[in-house]
Amino acid sequence: MSNIAELDKKLNDAVLGGKAMEAFEELYDDDVVMQENAEPEYRGKDFNRKREIEFFQSVEAWHGGAVLATAAHGDVSFSEWTMDVTLKGVGRVQMAQVAVRRWKNGKIVHERFYHK
Repeated sequence: MSNIAELDKKLNDAVLGGKAMEAFEELYDDDVVMQENAEPEYRGKDFNRKREIEFFQSVEAWHGGAVLATAAHGDVSFSEWTMDVTLKGVGRVQMAQVAVRRWKNGKIVHERFYHK
């Protein structure tokens, strides 16, 4: 599967289906760079795997989520998300974000999340 829109859909479906870490292993490059808004970049699959696991362990309850819109152009895909989760020690939070993913050879090499 080399079509960026198809790969993006595969990842989004995996996240919504509770298979985010499986998709992470399959679809993220070993040298992936991940970033939240304008925060510093986090480099490498091993480091980002730990961050992803920590996030999912902080989720006490998943109340729902949806992909509202997607687009792909060239080697870049965009997904607009809403999520409703209860985070341990924080409480129930409704989140809205856009994920911008840059792909190379069927793997994500850069992913940035924009949210407030």
